[in-house]
Amino acid sequence: MTKSFKDKLGEGGYATVFKGTLRSGHLVAVKMLSNSTANGQDFINEVATIGRICHVNVVQLIGFCVEGSKRSLVYEFMPNGSLNKYIFSQEGSILLNYQKMYDIALGVARGIEYLHRGCEMQILHLDIKPHNILLDENFTPKVSDFGLARLYSVDDSIVSLTAARGTLGYMAPKLFYKSIGGVSYKADVYSFGMLLMEMAGRRKNFDTLAEHSSQHHFPTWVYDQVYNGKDIELKDVRRGKGNR
Repeated sequence: MTKSFKDKLGEGGYATVFKGTLRSGHLVAVKMLSNSTANGQDFINEVATIGRICHVNVVQLIGFCVEGSKRSLVYEFMPNGSLNKYIFSQEGSILLNYQKMYDIALGVARGIEYLHRGCEMQILHLDIKPHNILLDENFTPKVSDFGLARLYSVDDSIVSLTAARGTLGYMAPKLFYKSIGGVSYKADVYSFGMLLMEMAGRRKNFDTLAEHSSQHHFPTWVYDQVYNGKDIELKDVRRGKGNR
C-alpha cells in the first residue's frame, strides 16, 4: 500500500506520515506511530475519537492496524497538505488571498464547533494549530491529529487534566499551570484564536526576527495597536496592497 514507505509526507513528534494507495486506487495517508511506550494511549485516543465522527471539516479515519509494537492509522489523503505552508512564506509555496483564508477559517470553526457540540460525546482537540489543519483538493480545511484529544459527556462542561496538552504558542494560558484541574472547550477556542492571528498576519505569533522588537509577540503588538487606536495594516499577497 505504501510501496515500502518510500513517499514520506511529513514527520512529527511521535509519528511519520506516508502516502499510500489502496487496492481500489484511492490515495491515503498512513500515519506510523513511533515505537514508544507513550504512544499506546495516543493511539487509543485517536482511534476512539476520530473513529466515531464524520464531518466535512474533520479528516476521515479509514482504518487502523496493530502489529506487535507497530501501530498505524489510515486517513483520507489531503493533496494540498497542511495549512502552515500557506500561511508562512516558503519557497515555491502558493500564497492564498484573504478571501480563501477567510473560507478556510470558517471551515475550521465549523469543524471545531462540531467536535464540541455535534457529537454524542464532546471532544476537546487540545492541539489546534496550522500544522493540524489539512487541505483537500478544493482547499476545504480538515481538522486532524487527535492524539491529544479528550472525550467527555455532553452533560459536563469541564474535563479534568493532570498534565499540560498542546503546543506552545497555541495552548491556553491555563494549560501552563502545574495544577491544571479542569478545562473546557474554551481551550480550543483560544488555540483557534491564535491560529486566526497567524492567518491574518501571515507570520508566526512568536517571531524574534520581526523588524521591530515590539512585534516579536504578534498578539501583544496587535492588542497594543488596537488599545492605542492605531491602524493595523496587513498585506494582501495577491494584490500586493495593504488591507485594513
